[in-house]
Amino acid sequence: MLRAIAACKRRKTKQSASKRYYQTGSLSGAQVRIVEVGPRDGLQNEKMVIETAIKLKLIDSLVQAGLSTVETTAFVSPKWVPQMSDHREIMESVAQYEHVNYPVLTPNLKGFLSAVDVGAKEVAVFTAASEEFNHRNINCTINESINRFVPIMDRAKDLNIRVRGYVSTVVGCPYEGNIDPKKVAEVSQRLFEMGCYEISLGDTIGVGTPESVSRMIEEVSKYVPIQHLAIHCHDTYGQALANILASLMLGIRVVDSSVAGIGGCPYAKGATGNVATEDVVYMLNGLGVETGVDLDKLVDVGNYICKYLNITPRSRVNVALTNKKNQ
Repeated sequence: MLRAIAACKRRKTKQSASKRYYQTGSLSGAQVRIVEVGPRDGLQNEKMVIETAIKLKLIDSLVQAGLSTVETTAFVSPKWVPQMSDHREIMESVAQYEHVNYPVLTPNLKGFLSAVDVGAKEVAVFTAASEEFNHRNINCTINESINRFVPIMDRAKDLNIRVRGYVSTVVGCPYEGNIDPKKVAEVSQRLFEMGCYEISLGDTIGVGTPESVSRMIEEVSKYVPIQHLAIHCHDTYGQALANILASLMLGIRVVDSSVAGIGGCPYAKGATGNVATEDVVYMLNGLGVETGVDLDKLVDVGNYICKYLNITPRSRVNVALTNKKNQ
């Protein structure tokens, strides 16, 4: 009898997984918002000093390609992130367009106030689901990091500033290994209840698979409505697109990505960059999903910044379409 019950459970699990991952036709006509993180997350760890004019051109070119949310910079200490030391000039000089948002990263109240002073309308705060990662990244516990956000949330509410929350290491940590989805849910719920309008779930070291990412999202969505969740994948093991697709199947409609796949995490040894925006857009186009992004223009933007950085685009779609264009 017990064997029969176990076999039945296995069949139901397989049927559930099949339903979860492969009913892609339901996405046709859906709208997905892409949060372009290249100018901040993509550039922040580059060793060479990038001219402010180059960053501004990158941001504007991304907007011209159809991206309506572009994370522009971070209001952090130049001591820790020298590349973002021109944050005030960036925000004062960036071209303004109707229906285009320029969120910025603000880890503390000082950064928040500086960002607001130069016109920021949306900010982002960040923590992790791993205590050790949090300690090595921002030198405090998870609880301490969230407590730091309280004055930010209070001032943001008074000033009508939207706050987005990032949660790192949502499926795996380079120091702690696998992360319990319940821990991710706990951290995400706290950020949401504090007032973050959206929680971006980051597979910081790219170890997730469609199964582990789906388990995590299913747990988090018990406490944070799915329409307030976003997915942020790194492509270390080549699973980013599959993980994004699995997330879309569960109802997520916001995806973080970086043009040409630039960027990485200095506190996650061996982790490669964010999933490439070109690759995400190509997949979504194939699914009949609306993004408002012009893929050809996006490829040109990726080639522009990679040429400046003297690197090869980490987007397979970029490389393929560029080669096809040059034939």
